[in-house]
Amino acid sequence: MDTRPTNKEMEILRVLWQRGPSSVRDVHAELAERNDTGYTTVLKLMQIMAEKGLVARDEENRAHIYSASVTEADAQSTLVDDLVAKAFGGSAHKLALHALGSKQATQEELDEIRALLDQMGGKK
Repeated sequence: MDTRPTNKEMEILRVLWQRGPSSVRDVHAELAERNDTGYTTVLKLMQIMAEKGLVARDEENRAHIYSASVTEADAQSTLVDDLVAKAFGGSAHKLALHALGSKQATQEELDEIRALLDQMGGKK
């Protein structure tokens, strides 16, 4: 089974990372503010996510409580690795150039990128 989160699963994970452990009802309410996703769809997605190991389900109470089993950084890393491999032929260089060329970065973001590059340059 593919354990990479889908786009819809990422939406659910974002809610769980932001809110912490939550019931399906809580996650559905949060998602319903942004798009038209039915309760049963959210429930089914969260059940699938539990099977994939993306979320853990606490069955102690009547309303099961779900929490993210993966960190935001780990999920992002998995998706970026997949994107680099599929869309950029394994080249992080091409990904970085495309990302920086497609959207204007803020000065703060550019400063962080420079600091990272300086740090990486010192590791040679």
